[in-house]
Amino acid sequence: MRAVDIIQKKRDGISLSAEEINFFINGLQNGETADYQAAAWLMAVYFSGMDAAETAALTMALADSGEKIDLSAAGRKVVDKHSTGGVGDKTTLVLLPLVAAAGAATAKLSGRGLGHTGGTIDKLSCIPGFRTDLSREEFINQVAESGLAVMAQSPGLTPADGMLYALRDVTATVDSIPLIASSVMSKKIASGANAIVLDVKAGSGAFMKERENAVLLAKTMVAIGESLNRRTIALITAMDQPLGHTVGNHLEVIEAFETLKGQGPADLVELCLQLGAEMLLAAGVEREYEAAYVRLSQKLSDGSALEAMRQWIVRQGGDAGVVDEPQKLGVPHPARELLASTDGYILGLDAGMVGRASVLLGAGRSKKGDEIDLMAGIRLNKKTGDMVRKGDLLAEVYTGSGEAAAGALVYLADAYTYSTVPPLLTPLIYERVDRNSL
Repeated sequence: MRAVDIIQKKRDGISLSAEEINFFINGLQNGETADYQAAAWLMAVYFSGMDAAETAALTMALADSGEKIDLSAAGRKVVDKHSTGGVGDKTTLVLLPLVAAAGAATAKLSGRGLGHTGGTIDKLSCIPGFRTDLSREEFINQVAESGLAVMAQSPGLTPADGMLYALRDVTATVDSIPLIASSVMSKKIASGANAIVLDVKAGSGAFMKERENAVLLAKTMVAIGESLNRRTIALITAMDQPLGHTVGNHLEVIEAFETLKGQGPADLVELCLQLGAEMLLAAGVEREYEAAYVRLSQKLSDGSALEAMRQWIVRQGGDAGVVDEPQKLGVPHPARELLASTDGYILGLDAGMVGRASVLLGAGRSKKGDEIDLMAGIRLNKKTGDMVRKGDLLAEVYTGSGEAAAGALVYLADAYTYSTVPPLLTPLIYERVDRNSL
């Protein structure tokens, strides 16, 4: 078996066997497959695609390339949640303690943000003392004892995926559905969860701009998970405007606390309840969707989810006092304001433009390794459908740089569009994908 034959076969649109894919990925790791051969293979995959069996085989090859986490010590099903990323997406900070309070075990490996897609690890780093550098043993024990743990992704997890991604990034092959799906799902498989709930976002602030592509990605990932005996469900969710009212790490953490206190924005609350209901079903905690939704609503209203957040913070070394005293998170930068330029209704709030404004403020990274300003961000006081008068406060930006603030306000002004009549609002959840949808 030779790498060049595998490249040629995929170039010609012929399906590869699991043995061929394993040979190629193993060769990449041990140096027998050259970078230029891997680049050629990636381009062949980009143009020829992969069928379901190939994509599942690639996923397992990537998962098998490094260490794996065994969560069987939890003694029950463990469910993981993954988002493809958006603007203002602080869902994990609300959802995980909520689901844990409702009786499901959840374990998540997370990364840092890139571009306008915020990273959970960045958000958690706002909390004084909070540790995400858990050892594998600490992670497993915490899941077993409390049903909730989050830690930073280990370099030893799916190392071959990291090698492939570095090549994809410089060969214009990032936006390939089978390559995206296998990359995401290999991490999920290696991190040990029995069930996976996916939040696949579609819209201007999402990786997948078109809903059709988001559905295709969701179906591909669900098919991978089901073929590897992981219960997998995906929701296609809207990302044409930011989620909630805040963008930026410090502000999003505070909004997550407010949501757990029952004071959160309607779109964030609803998304967490719907994703959470899917997680309870996947974990076997509930058998009916309505019962799962009601259970979560009760845990949110009676303070159980907020208490689970406090306990989570303490278990990972953080100061739980920040939940009730958010000033412990630090003093935000002075705010600069954006005012409405006319009377009318907000017709749209372009999430992509808001995301670019947040990066300009320092709340996001232009490239991996960039330092970010945890205190920088945007508060959105008006969103799509709201009625405004000229001079009303639309948004506030927080940054230590006057130049960055001025540039961000230009982006934000362009992000808002107006109408003289109320706009038709798009649904928060576009579609649900499970094994019956394939």
